[in-house]
Amino acid sequence: MVNGVGNSKNITFERVLYAIVIRFVGETVAKKLAKHYKSIDALSQASLMDLVLVDEIGERIAKSVLDFFENQENRIIIERLKRYGVQFEIFEKVNPNATEKLSGKTLVVSGVFEQFSRDDLKKVIEDNGGKVGSSISAKTDYVVAGANMGPAKLEKAVKLSIPIISEMDFMELIKTN
Repeated sequence: MVNGVGNSKNITFERVLYAIVIRFVGETVAKKLAKHYKSIDALSQASLMDLVLVDEIGERIAKSVLDFFENQENRIIIERLKRYGVQFEIFEKVNPNATEKLSGKTLVVSGVFEQFSRDDLKKVIEDNGGKVGSSISAKTDYVVAGANMGPAKLEKAVKLSIPIISEMDFMELIKTN
């Protein structure tokens, strides 16, 4: 049990934010909120308008976040967890290989890859200024396809004329000179 408490101090803010169970805040939304606000204190002070201006946060999610922080019991639990050393802020590590080559681009990842795990591939996309999409839409710039790409994603990418690139193509795309 002591080890479990000790290990919980190493969980990232975005995962903690997901774990405290704010209604309508899943893993992706928790990540976006953590990345935008950087700390639970900043998030707790956000207004409805501030929240709605965050990428992919709608009014329903924003109201749910506000409701969570208006509840005195939730604020007490957060303060208690802070005293135990749970991470409620982002400590960003600077990636020396990061670029802005994918700035303004949305990439969807599908399939199994040789060089990267899916999570690592998503991190590389974000480290290079890109946004990781969960589904293909007209706003998708590239689909990074590995082995066993989902047939529905393949069909939709072809239908929307979204470029489908391999893992090797992706590595060329972000390659620094």
